[in-house]
Amino acid sequence: VAAQQELAQVGAAAFTAPGFRPGLVRHVVLFRFLRGVTPFQKAEIARRFLELAVDSRRPDGRSVVRSIETGLQNSGEGQDDGYEMGFLVTFGSEGDRNYYVGRPVVTRPGFFDPAHDAFKTFLAPYLAGVLSFDYRVAAESQPPSASSPKSVKHHARRRK
Repeated sequence: VAAQQELAQVGAAAFTAPGFRPGLVRHVVLFRFLRGVTPFQKAEIARRFLELAVDSRRPDGRSVVRSIETGLQNSGEGQDDGYEMGFLVTFGSEGDRNYYVGRPVVTRPGFFDPAHDAFKTFLAPYLAGVLSFDYRVAAESQPPSASSPKSVKHHARRRK
């Protein structure tokens, strides 16, 4: 709802522009498949999703996606809720993410990614559920590198 209100305030061109709210944005996507979806079909889904890193482009040819990672659920915590496959998509701005995600928020042709839209149509018959969660990278933390002096420094960086 908040995204739709913001879209109404600023307009589709601004909302999906590459410079709209620059900074790293992560788009986490989890898939729960219908019974009967084969390992081959799951591999094809992953392959096509990963291709979006190349195929998702603006009308002027500029890339929308910075990177896409994927993997299968392998946690023993028992908290997966049946989700089997996950993806992490990274964008350079909220505008790039908005252009990529498109429908149901952005519905005006020319202001959403046709490659991602086609992928969603391809994917729909295989899904029992999907979960997406987006966030702006506000801070990150990394252990000190092996070459740095051994100290008890906190290596967190805040992002604007």
